[in-house]
Amino acid sequence: MSNPVSDEVNRPQNESDNAGQGLLERSFARENLKRAWKRVKANKGAAGVDGLDIEQTAEHLLSQWPKIREQLLSGTYRPSPVKRVVIPKPDGGERELGIPTVTDRLIQQALLQVLQPLLDPTFSEHSYGFRPGRCAQDAVLAAQRHVSSGRRVLVDVDLEKFFDRVDHDMLIDRLRKRVADRAVIRLIRAYLDAGTLINGVVEKSRCGAPQGGPLSPLLANVLRDEVDRELERRGHCFVRYADDANVYVRSRRAGQRVMALLKRLYEKLHLSFNESKSAVASAFGRKFLGYAFWASPQGVKRAVAVKARKQFKQRIRELTGCSGGRSMRQVVENLRPYLLGWKTYFGLSQTPKVWRGLDEWMRHRLRAIQLKQWRRGPTIYRELRALGASSQSARKVAANSYSRWRNSRFELNRVLDVAWFDRLGLVRLS
Repeated sequence: MSNPVSDEVNRPQNESDNAGQGLLERSFARENLKRAWKRVKANKGAAGVDGLDIEQTAEHLLSQWPKIREQLLSGTYRPSPVKRVVIPKPDGGERELGIPTVTDRLIQQALLQVLQPLLDPTFSEHSYGFRPGRCAQDAVLAAQRHVSSGRRVLVDVDLEKFFDRVDHDMLIDRLRKRVADRAVIRLIRAYLDAGTLINGVVEKSRCGAPQGGPLSPLLANVLRDEVDRELERRGHCFVRYADDANVYVRSRRAGQRVMALLKRLYEKLHLSFNESKSAVASAFGRKFLGYAFWASPQGVKRAVAVKARKQFKQRIRELTGCSGGRSMRQVVENLRPYLLGWKTYFGLSQTPKVWRGLDEWMRHRLRAIQLKQWRRGPTIYRELRALGASSQSARKVAANSYSRWRNSRFELNRVLDVAWFDRLGLVRLS
């Protein structure tokens, strides 16, 4: 569901970037707060340092909100420090999130709903991440157009721990140029300075924007827009989605010049590259937002990147690994939300053979799981016969009940076919 946006999103780019006064009053108006609470509730999320979840916070705010609102409007409100949470990355690393309290998430969301329509039109048209009416698929299509135009050398930039290294002073300086309301600036600064609770101790820093609050993506776009505008001024073709930024050029020499330029621009913002992930390379050898490009006789095509396919298989293994005690229909129901989301996101892929391969691999795995659930030879024989298998085939599978993967590939393929999985409700990828 896209963020609700006012008509101001569509105002001309050359209008004043100055957001004007009275933004706090608009942010904490009743209707805006109701929309913000609905969004926070829909996003769910863990409790912050106060230990209050969504329902407990709702009860708390029934009596405390008038006082909190008064503090917000008078400039005396002090946000709680964020709760540090470490989550694993798909590639084996770790990502640190800063989880604000539910109350602070509500306040940030209310601010976001007022600030975004004012700030979003001032951002570069080449920026796609966390913006109303734009999505990752739009960024992928834009990247494909650049590669199709002959710009087949890619400058792939990955910033080192961007959200941990955002300079507060620089961010606030850029924000002041767009937002004239001092009360809003003061409140955002308070959120940046709130610190992180680690082992019972609040650690404060002059840099970092907690990656977990509703405002963080908008603030990141404010800071990085400066680099986007310089690339625009120089006439470069590029696509940026949040932390992923790719510049497309026609030669490696031009790519090296752009890489040197980007290093200088980001150094001015006190940000540095992740050297192991940043590179000047062929556009056909890198992934972008889970997609990869390949050259066909008909032109540049889109495909699901190899890494994304591996992650898909790993996730399917996780979702079907503990299948004991569940029927195959329940296993399929458990898979359904993930498959629908994956199919929707990667729907731009132009490689039907790859999708068929993933489909076949998934059904192969599910057939092996079904054999494991039937377990004993007599049960396998009885179930296969009931499904229409010949006596010879059912007897052959039952006699080798431990050769699940081989039997699932050959013998069971005739009985537990595509139509059988369709009746169970399995989402087809191809």
